[in-house]
Amino acid sequence: MNTTQLECFMAVANFLNFSRAAQQLRITQPAVSHQINTLEDELGVKLFQRTSKSVRLTQEGFQFTHYAGEILKLTDLSRARMKEAQKEAPQRLVVGCRNTGELRLLIPALDRLRREEPQLLPVLRLIPFDSLENLLTEGELHLMFAFGGAGTKRVQYRQLRRCPVCCVCAPGHPLAGEGPITMEELHQGGRIAVCRPPSCPEGLFVIQGQAVAGRPTSEILFCDNQEVLFTLVEAGYAFGVTADVPGSQATGLCRRPIADVEPLSFGALSLPGQKHPGVRRLVKLLEETMEESAI
Repeated sequence: MNTTQLECFMAVANFLNFSRAAQQLRITQPAVSHQINTLEDELGVKLFQRTSKSVRLTQEGFQFTHYAGEILKLTDLSRARMKEAQKEAPQRLVVGCRNTGELRLLIPALDRLRREEPQLLPVLRLIPFDSLENLLTEGELHLMFAFGGAGTKRVQYRQLRRCPVCCVCAPGHPLAGEGPITMEELHQGGRIAVCRPPSCPEGLFVIQGQAVAGRPTSEILFCDNQEVLFTLVEAGYAFGVTADVPGSQATGLCRRPIADVEPLSFGALSLPGQKHPGVRRLVKLLEETMEESAI
């Protein structure tokens, strides 16, 4: 049973004439007859007594007018309520993150966006897998973070900041100190915690590989993700190699830039021609808040 059948039935019941019902519904008379016939077949009863000169409701047809009218009223009410809900619903801005550091750097920018654009509601998705970019290209995300590159035909890259590559360690670690640190010092720094892409961006993975080169496996702690790496670093078990993204990392750790290593580009990816009003503003706020965090 569908609403087209019910609308045809109610029109014929009102006019007791198939031609006038067809005119009101702006469809052909055979189409009206087809809808009535299929409805009668589905209900297993005759709704109209039809002759060459007249149409009248059967007892079952008269009884069914009540049910059909109620169903159509409920259908119209449901449509109206859904339209109202759509108008009143906040506009959602979906941002994909690979780790809690990326979630952390969003906080100051989202705080400002909330005050500027209260009708926008962020939806944050934490997905530490390669599928994150697929979700962006499929339109499931409006924005995600990435290191390096100038984008492709599928996605557009906007640099937020160039981030120095650092040795990160606990304050009591032998490598703790101030100023740049050399790769040779890293080779002599004891255990290192490492993770693989996509948790570790490709550019950083290459530098991490240089720091790992020549070490016995007993000095390498392999981690599933950045959260595990920073937990081991903070607990003093190892040092790590990471990009110093302002506002993204836990406080209390020692960070020393690695000498003779170029900073990595960190930015935001979105679809080319992205028209969501919150994307451009959020990117601008991220630029501002990351600049403030770096001071």
